[in-house]
Amino acid sequence: MKHKLPPFQLRKSIKSLSHALTLIAIVTPAFAQSQSQVQLKPVEITASAPVTLDATETAPSQGSLDARSAVSIVSDKAVRDYMTPLGDYTQAISMTPGAFSYTANGVGLGDAKVTVRGLSDSNMVIGFDGIPFNDTNGVSHHSWVFFPNEFLGGAVIDRSPGSAATIGQATYGGNIDLRSRILETEESTSVIGSLGSWNTNLFGLEHQTGQFGTEGKSSLMFNVQNMHSDGYQTYNKQDRQALSGKYQYVANSDTVYTLFGSALELKNNTPATKGISRTNYLAGNYVDMLSADPKLDSYYGYNFYDVTTNFEYAGVKTKFEGGWNLDDKLYHYEYHNKQNYANNTTPISTTLPSLPNLKVEGTDKLNSYVTNGNVLRLSKENATGILRTGIWLEQSSSYRYQIPTNPVTWVDVPLPNFLENYLTTTTQPYVEYEFKVSEDLRVTPGIKYAQYTQDFVHAQDNFVPTASKPTGGVGLLGGTAGPIVNKVVTSAVGGASTVSNSITYTDWLPSLDVHYKIQPNWSVYGQYSVGDQIPSTSVFDVPNAKVTPPPLATKSTGMQVGTVWSSPAYTFSADIYSIKLDNSYTAGTADASGNVPYSASGTEVSQGIEAESNIALGSGFSLYLSGTIGSVKYADGPTNGQWVAGAPQDTETIGLTYQRGEWDVAITANRVGQMYADDKSGTVHEVFTIDPVVLTNLFVNYTVKTPFQHTKKAKVQVGVNNVFDNHAITAIAPVTGSTGANPAGLDLLSVLPGRSINVTLTLDF
Repeated sequence: MKHKLPPFQLRKSIKSLSHALTLIAIVTPAFAQSQSQVQLKPVEITASAPVTLDATETAPSQGSLDARSAVSIVSDKAVRDYMTPLGDYTQAISMTPGAFSYTANGVGLGDAKVTVRGLSDSNMVIGFDGIPFNDTNGVSHHSWVFFPNEFLGGAVIDRSPGSAATIGQATYGGNIDLRSRILETEESTSVIGSLGSWNTNLFGLEHQTGQFGTEGKSSLMFNVQNMHSDGYQTYNKQDRQALSGKYQYVANSDTVYTLFGSALELKNNTPATKGISRTNYLAGNYVDMLSADPKLDSYYGYNFYDVTTNFEYAGVKTKFEGGWNLDDKLYHYEYHNKQNYANNTTPISTTLPSLPNLKVEGTDKLNSYVTNGNVLRLSKENATGILRTGIWLEQSSSYRYQIPTNPVTWVDVPLPNFLENYLTTTTQPYVEYEFKVSEDLRVTPGIKYAQYTQDFVHAQDNFVPTASKPTGGVGLLGGTAGPIVNKVVTSAVGGASTVSNSITYTDWLPSLDVHYKIQPNWSVYGQYSVGDQIPSTSVFDVPNAKVTPPPLATKSTGMQVGTVWSSPAYTFSADIYSIKLDNSYTAGTADASGNVPYSASGTEVSQGIEAESNIALGSGFSLYLSGTIGSVKYADGPTNGQWVAGAPQDTETIGLTYQRGEWDVAITANRVGQMYADDKSGTVHEVFTIDPVVLTNLFVNYTVKTPFQHTKKAKVQVGVNNVFDNHAITAIAPVTGSTGANPAGLDLLSVLPGRSINVTLTLDF
């Protein structure tokens, strides 16, 4: 069959309350009575004279005195000075308690996923300037094609389901809000060049106009960059071009208009099945990924990505008569991931049949969507408190397929593995009221209604149910299987060409928090909140897409208490949390009518204690510390008490910074404690033990004012990632039958990339 084009044109290139809480303070600083609050402010180290900086100014991450839940704020300075310009937003998130992320090909050179409190990337909201973004076939995020470090101005990480005002399709595990760059008042131009290991280079330009126009009401910034790297792993190359721009118009003291836009194109060679074999790992071969031999399924020419994205919004903040404040953002973003890969069903070293017989040993894949939405927030303050209300509306149009193909000729077979178009419509109105019980005590109840509607059109595909594989596609839709080539049904006899269906998920999500400011620089809070997560579209990967009863959106119910302290001497925040989590749903056996039922598969419990602190030691030195002791375990059934895969027992970070004169130096060590991996089926837990992982990074920055005429300053940064060249295992994808006691050589392991060094020169004019 001839596959139809998507119903929309994606750009092909870069152009394109329920529980009461007892409010407690977890830790009381010994000299609480004598300290004072210090506000966060940006820091620029360019002067040659000695300076004295307090703990709030040097903290790469810290809590907020106004926080009503477990929040960490990563500064713009941390992004500029303590992260490689090659990197992506996962680096900023990984600086905070309980968070970590790894890329086996090198920092910024792979699609990294973040884990927070033992929960994966797919369990949380990630947004940009308050706008959530994620894949539409299941909540996931792609760090390598959205918002590289040079586009970021910091991040705010909330490790809870949040309040009623927290929006997104996966408030289940937390909310991460990436922030755009702050526009400067003075004109400046920055040119950046970076060279590093593995033939890696990045060149970029950023221009800030400063305030211009009538009364200086306008400001504009744009940023462009080009990056290339051969990558740590063999033939895992990457080329990335990206641009962003931000414009603000300050109409008056009450009204500000903002426009933002970004676009990115990435071309890369990475196989669909990632990791190195256990055999290679034990032999000390940590880089073997792709090859230059076209007779192998690992040939780089059979495995490649071409991904384009863009993200835009128009925002307005204003005050109306009567005391109402409005914050509205209208947005649009696109994702177009064209991937082709050989089916690495055999070890990388195994030779495929001779080239003419390769036939359908490959996959032609597309995952694409266009999303439009609006986030409206309203608030009004009066003598008794603050009313906050608003609504999030979004619709995504998606087109996805996977088609068996010949990786030499890329000629597709007529019948796909799947091919589907669908619309996802999200509606989330909310309301909360912050009661001013006293000047220092605030109590905020709230509720949010979440509705997700999906309308599908599934094309006939090559799936034929068997006893061992009852799900996997919608099938032949009433037809019968035609010829089979290399175990793939290449056509169907009869049957409908498409089948349509629709589903709506709804939830009421309450929240209640209490915030008390003991002193101007010391606050405590308690929170109860409920989050949810939309199910994956794979729910309908069953014959004829018949699902009765369908699953519900999974929920998380969390309680936590915490405290935040801020002073010139040190910052400190800590919290204790306990969250009940719904497991995903399990497909049952089809009934006589072919309907597949879904049933809840139990619950998990995430609980622990976490803290972070930054201590000003004097003479330019500061010490940053963070740590989490926690667990995520199954809470019922035969697996009760067993660990959920990928959830560490603890995480720790220690960082020493030095900021004085022209020097700005940071060395950090992040440790992720022991965790477990499941067997191949995912139903037997704690099969493999993954030992603790320690990753150490060093960044040395030297800044000189006016190094030569017409130059405001020059900064040289030397960055060393993985200082001690640690090749620890970070994840395991076992083959069938492999166990911890008898591991298989064909198991695929994710491993830390080797030490990398990059030198970056930034000139400001």
